[in-house]
Formats: sequence, C-alpha cells, structure tokens
Amino acid sequence: VQLVESGGGLVQAGGSLRLSCAASGFIFDDYAIGWFRQAPGKDREAVSCITTDDGVTKYADSVKGRFTISSDNSKNTVYLQMNMLKPEDTAVYYCAAGFAALVGHCSRYDTNYAFFGSWGQGTQVTVSS
Repeated sequence: VQLVESGGGLVQAGGSLRLSCAASGFIFDDYAIGWFRQAPGKDREAVSCITTDDGVTKYADSVKGRFTISSDNSKNTVYLQMNMLKPEDTAVYYCAAGFAALVGHCSRYDTNYAFFGSWGQGTQVTVSS
C-alpha cells in the first residue's frame, strides 16, 4: 500500500490550494481515505474523509464550507480542495487509507486514527497572513 501526497505550498490568507493523494497497491473501492493535519507543537487533527465506493464525505467543523474532498476512482486519487485558507490551516497534511467498514464509512474517521493503517509522507501547507 502506498499513498503519495502532493500539492502543498505557500499561499496567502484567502488563497486556495488543491492537495492530491495518489494511492496504489490496494483495492481502492474498499477503502476510506482521510486527510489529517499536524501543526508544530499540536496534536494531529482529522480534517476530512471520503469513502471511495459511494462518495460519503465528512469534514471537521474548522474546515466546513472551505474545504472539499473528492475522489477520482479512475486515477485512484483523492483530492482536498482548500479555499479561503487561513493562517491556522498551516500544517503538514497527510492522507491515510483504512477499510471503509472499519472506519464506519467515515463516521469514525476522527475517533481513532489507528483505523487508518496506511499513511502518506505528508505535504506542507503554509498560509501567510
């Protein structure tokens, strides 16, 4: 199982970025893909989740209305479109894969990160004020 994130960078507050998570080595449709972030000195935070078979999505309250998660199953890739970025969104962003049933079709994505068995290396997002 391999997950590779890309798309991070430096952006001004109010700007946008689109992160990508390219997956390989497993049956994509059986999994939920989650996005998580960790800022320096802070705990890892669950950001969003999508089930790749039926497109169920979940969002943290802090990103609702600004971030959109989507999946292109033909490319085994999940995207996180981030709009209206704020300095507090600055973090390393990780994508992770877990069996959709184990994650409760994303209903449990923010309760136990151990549900996600495979993680990418992370991509840095920096939002300047």
